[in-house]
Amino acid sequence: MIFGGCLCGTVRYQTAASPLAAGLCWCRVCQYIAAGNATANICFPVGGLEITGTMTDYISTADSGNVMHRRFCPVCGTHLFTASEARPALLFARAGTLDDPEIMKPAATIWTASAPAWACIDKSIPKFDHQPPPIP
Repeated sequence: MIFGGCLCGTVRYQTAASPLAAGLCWCRVCQYIAAGNATANICFPVGGLEITGTMTDYISTADSGNVMHRRFCPVCGTHLFTASEARPALLFARAGTLDDPEIMKPAATIWTASAPAWACIDKSIPKFDHQPPPIP
């Protein structure tokens, strides 16, 4: 089982599913969310994911053109999830919300064209200037 939640504990989640993908994102929206850095994200199938607690949903259109739902705790402000209307069966959790962040092993870095010149981008994993092809 994989467990996670927000800083104050208002929102908690769990899943028995294995992660489908994990990576770092340097899009401008993620830079806002991560206080100037990339976000670290891990993808799970929505089926089997149990979430308790109420979240706030911020809806916006990403640089990719996808309508995104960014969900966070209304009490402590922790960003927990991102979901794309283009891929409703997937949910991306922020790696910092995992009870055991060691399970997050980035396989790629995306939106590197938006990264500032000082960004530390791991050269040992694939990188994409923009949005990579969707995962199945």
